[in-house]
Amino acid sequence: MNASLTTGAAELSGVPWYRELNRDHWRVLMASFMGWVFDGYENYSLFLVSAPALRELLTADQLGEMSIYSGIIVASMLLGVGSGGILGGVVADYIGRRRTMMITILVYSICTGLTGFVQSWPQLALFRFLAGLGMGGEWATGTTLMAESWPTRARAKGLGIMQSAFGWGALTASCVWYLLASRGGPGAWRIVFFLGVLPAFFVLYLRRNVKESEKWLEKRQQRRDLKTLQSSGITLSQEQNIVAGFTLASLFRDPQLRRTVLLCLLMSLGTMIGFWGVSTWIPMYVESAAKAGNFANPARWGALAGVLFTMGSIVGYVSAGFLADLIGRRGMLLFLFVGALVTTPFVFLWTHSPVAIAIAACVNGAFTLGQFAWMAIYSPELFPTAVRATSVSVVFNGTRFVSILGPFVGGVLITRLGGFTTTALLFSCAYVLAICAVPFLPETKGKPLPG
Repeated sequence: MNASLTTGAAELSGVPWYRELNRDHWRVLMASFMGWVFDGYENYSLFLVSAPALRELLTADQLGEMSIYSGIIVASMLLGVGSGGILGGVVADYIGRRRTMMITILVYSICTGLTGFVQSWPQLALFRFLAGLGMGGEWATGTTLMAESWPTRARAKGLGIMQSAFGWGALTASCVWYLLASRGGPGAWRIVFFLGVLPAFFVLYLRRNVKESEKWLEKRQQRRDLKTLQSSGITLSQEQNIVAGFTLASLFRDPQLRRTVLLCLLMSLGTMIGFWGVSTWIPMYVESAAKAGNFANPARWGALAGVLFTMGSIVGYVSAGFLADLIGRRGMLLFLFVGALVTTPFVFLWTHSPVAIAIAACVNGAFTLGQFAWMAIYSPELFPTAVRATSVSVVFNGTRFVSILGPFVGGVLITRLGGFTTTALLFSCAYVLAICAVPFLPETKGKPLPG
């Protein structure tokens, strides 16, 4: 029976959305979810342990500018994530979503494990860059595989749940560090990275249990047929050229695709700068507030803030999918962007004790990190199958090359301006850019993916 007819019948009969899912759907969710859990762990662990790691790796005369070195380390990882993300998206459109996911997980897990052996801050920057190459590529493949595999009515909810995996991974990292911070000794931060090698074993599950996207398999054959026609001298239509051409070039050559991707990049820029330029400083900010208030074990307060911030983000991730189906994709976007803009001053301006800041960070996390879910839910619905992995990867990773300046410039400004507050409020203005782009994009609620 036709899938759209099946979905329509299910809706009319009042069958819950999850009843449309079979074993293969759940396996795809498991694969994408766990890949992103590991990614979240690898990613967030750096922010949790950067202060103790740099205190061990920097010389005495460099410690006074620790925030600058921390910004350099984060920027190097962002450069890797952005580069690997775009490359991974392009590769996934040619060799498949499943195979690319396995490669990227192996890359980031092995390189994270090796990070535990570093002996200098340049080595830390290098291995965070290499791990970033895998982290960026994994998201695009998992998102695309989920979007192409799940039924229309369940898709947004499933992708929101998948996106929450980053929060669970970050929460795992936060909990690991919370336990190690007070018991593990000076080199405890290395254990956090050593544990990051475990995702490599998950590749065995992917090989045995996850099927390739049928939409991609059909498009791969179509691409081969069109290239054969093209080589014989037959002129292809505009739509056929999108399929036959190099994905990255097709994305920007076609006027409609180019307009859509540029608007999405504007929203992505707001999301990326808001997180990497503002929220990543929360653990360090709370730690400094604890020191100023003479609280015992300031590092533990920073770790606690990381846990609460991440718990809030999980609520935001999961809620986004249900919210997108309730008030529409554009309504979801406005809710998340405005919420992030409004809650940032609560963290950095209107609260002062470590306890109050940590609570405010939990609420802020629901918006600041939760808004990353729009890229998983919305962007696959805007682009055709032939360029879908490339396009969602460009949207998710393209702005990282600009947001690299967030932690680097942020580190400089924090040092020069004498604190976190002014810098955080300045960077939070990036959310205004995202809000301005929303009215110019189409509403895709309830619509099937483009062919």
